Amino acid sequence: MGALINVRRDNPDPFYRYKMERIQTKIEGKGNGIKTVVVNLSSVAQSLARPGGYLIKYFGFELGAQTNIDPPDDRWIINGSHEASKLQDLLDGFISKFVLCKKCKNPETVVQIKDEKITLDCKACGQRSKVEPQLKLTSFILKNVPKKTKKDKAERKAARKARQNGGDKDASGDENGSEGASPAIEDKNIEYASDDDELTRKIKTEAQSLQLDKREAPKEEEWAVDMSEEAVRARQQSLPGEFKQKLVLNGEEDEEEEGGNTVYDQLGTWIEDEAKAKGGINNVDDVEIYVKAKDLGIDAKHRTIQVLVQCLFDENIVAQIPKRAPMLKRLITSERHEKALLGGTERVLADLGKESYDKIVKILQLYYHHDLCSEEVITKWGAKASKKYVDGSTSKKIRKAAEPFLTWLAEAESEEDSDEEEEEEDDE
Repeated sequence: MGALINVRRDNPDPFYRYKMERIQTKIEGKGNGIKTVVVNLSSVAQSLARPGGYLIKYFGFELGAQTNIDPPDDRWIINGSHEASKLQDLLDGFISKFVLCKKCKNPETVVQIKDEKITLDCKACGQRSKVEPQLKLTSFILKNVPKKTKKDKAERKAARKARQNGGDKDASGDENGSEGASPAIEDKNIEYASDDDELTRKIKTEAQSLQLDKREAPKEEEWAVDMSEEAVRARQQSLPGEFKQKLVLNGEEDEEEEGGNTVYDQLGTWIEDEAKAKGGINNVDDVEIYVKAKDLGIDAKHRTIQVLVQCLFDENIVAQIPKRAPMLKRLITSERHEKALLGGTERVLADLGKESYDKIVKILQLYYHHDLCSEEVITKWGAKASKKYVDGSTSKKIRKAAEPFLTWLAEAESEEDSDEEEEEEDDE
């Protein structure tokens, strides 16, 4: 597989979740018979969730060259000699016109064809964008609409049923579950997709240095924690009261490590110290936070998300979420993580006071847009108040303030199901 690049090449974010292979070509033949074979076009098309025929035909229109649109041997050919870099530049145009949402620029769109018009239905923000009708590829797509089979309809019904039953999520609620992980995450150790990623190298280098420091530590510096009742109580009392209160998890001390100095307290204290040293919480680096969580052995724990939310977000939470979203996305790998995200957010708003409750609509919108929290989890969260993270009265008020977004989610889902049922009726 070739090196992975961002679907949106204008976005340099190494955490950007939508990746694709860089286009690879092979020149064959000579003279008038020279041709360009796009070696990995099927893979690129799959990453964009578009038929390979759309991509190759777009190249043909832009280059004024003949192409094949349905090769049985997966050899996608363009007549003439064309550099891979040229095709990559042309692909940016295809992505902009036929993949990206016109509003949020998210590539998570679905092509819908109705009344001789093409619409891109964005599953991230709900926007429905019209594709320019004057484009040559638009005419090609309208003339080559694939017929839906009984198998397609069966798959749609099964998918809809799975959503209703919550089948898309990890039912076990395993704390370390990785069912909901993004495609760029391969295992619980959160390995990055590309070895050429500068951020990856930085993480690995810092992690190795931490391990090296541990190995080289002289024996005389080794120490043990006094776990006697008096010592535990003394450490508990020495913690800043306000901070200790913020980090009490699930209404009680952490169930895995009782006492006043759990690994979660250590992470929170470290973040607080870094914020003081660097002149503010917004100056604490995501990579350093990730390395610290990994060093403490809690990078896969759902409670880590709760601690991060409570430590990294303040009254400027709406502006802070987009900056922290890539790092949080790497750490959120299950429904349990998503619930911890919402629980931590409740505590942040409770600490800020009732005048901040109205921010929950924008907060949920950002969580949904950045794929930090799914529609199912947000809907379940909004359906019933809970005393798990804040008192019952505060929980009800926050959910009451969230009603505009919850209503929008419900209407968007209802509209989607209605459209699918209408399509099925038309097919029948």
